Amino acid sequence: MKRLVILGGGTAGTMMVNKLAPHLIPRGWEITIVDQSETHYYQPGFLFIPFGIYSKEDVVKPRRDYFPKGVNVIVNPIEVIDPRQQCVRLIDGTMLKYDLLIIATGSHINPGETEGLVNGSWNKSIFEFYTADGAVMLGDHLKQWKGGRLVINVVEMPIKCPVAPLEFAFLADWWFTEQGMRNEVEIEFVTPLPGAFTKPVASSLLGTFLERKNIKLIPEFSVGRVDGEAHKLVSWDEREVSYDLLVTIPTNMGAEVIGKSGLGDDLNFIPTDPKTLQSKSFENIFVIGDATDLPTSKAGSVAHFESDVLHENVLRFVEGRPLVGKFDGHANCFIESGHGKALLIDFNYDVEPLPGKYPLPGMGPFSLLQESKTNHWGKMMFRWMYWNLLIKGAELPVESQFYMAGKYRS
Repeated sequence: MKRLVILGGGTAGTMMVNKLAPHLIPRGWEITIVDQSETHYYQPGFLFIPFGIYSKEDVVKPRRDYFPKGVNVIVNPIEVIDPRQQCVRLIDGTMLKYDLLIIATGSHINPGETEGLVNGSWNKSIFEFYTADGAVMLGDHLKQWKGGRLVINVVEMPIKCPVAPLEFAFLADWWFTEQGMRNEVEIEFVTPLPGAFTKPVASSLLGTFLERKNIKLIPEFSVGRVDGEAHKLVSWDEREVSYDLLVTIPTNMGAEVIGKSGLGDDLNFIPTDPKTLQSKSFENIFVIGDATDLPTSKAGSVAHFESDVLHENVLRFVEGRPLVGKFDGHANCFIESGHGKALLIDFNYDVEPLPGKYPLPGMGPFSLLQESKTNHWGKMMFRWMYWNLLIKGAELPVESQFYMAGKYRS
């Protein structure tokens, strides 16, 4: 009997087990999926919790509800991966042998990487919204905050969902306006990037949005340390930014076990072939989602587009056929801009976000690089699609490969 082991039961791992089980189990393959938690989080929903749009209960469901029948489910932390012996050792000593391994262990915030960030001010005047509990605590704090200087800071790239910090800034502008206290709040967006975003056209447009909403952009600011007592961010070149309330996006890293197993880079992301999603070091290991080192967004849409390519390549690998290099870095993201509107961007490794209509050329219904109510409702409807279609491995009416139809260069 051949054995497939999938490490990680989040978005990417759950999609893969649902796509592969109907094809491999009938061929006699044993499939095991491993995760350290019984809870599945809808991570795009964390953004909305601080503003009372979602509650924590809206973004969590039992993980097992989304695994197909016939699959072995193990809830146990991973101790180490030994690719040479083709086995995975769990914390309780269980050894899992594999013929094929898919790593979907994701990424997480690591605030301890920045000097002074986790200090006596953590969850008092310094908060994050990249975990469900962190988003809840930030929401509780916002309800009683009297105003002052709100600083949203990205410590370093890459991060999960690169547009989420911008969305937080836009939603904060909307929320404080709704509370009748926008004039009592200064909002600053502090980033290590040269602009508001990683891609020039989108960066320019989003920078204009920040300016229009009276949100100050401070680019090329790389945080070296945080002085919690003085309420200051200090850059490596000793520039300072003061805050009354700091919303931080800490360093994002891959799973600790990746580093422990010698499979990752300095941030525990795994060197991965950018087109086939095969490990660059071991031919029977494939990587998907945030666990990769690919130069594309760490976002659910990317994991979805990757899953279609990886599905085909796993079946080709099993059958001894050549892999296909189809993944092109495709990513798209709704960008909530507040006041019931949103933008949408669609891009890949080679083509930056451009104006146009999506997914139907010339028809939409969504507008690229334009603010609209339709885009907002597209983002809000995505939660239903996520739970009912996406992670169940259903086919969606969106191409995995990026296409230029419907887009134009301004």
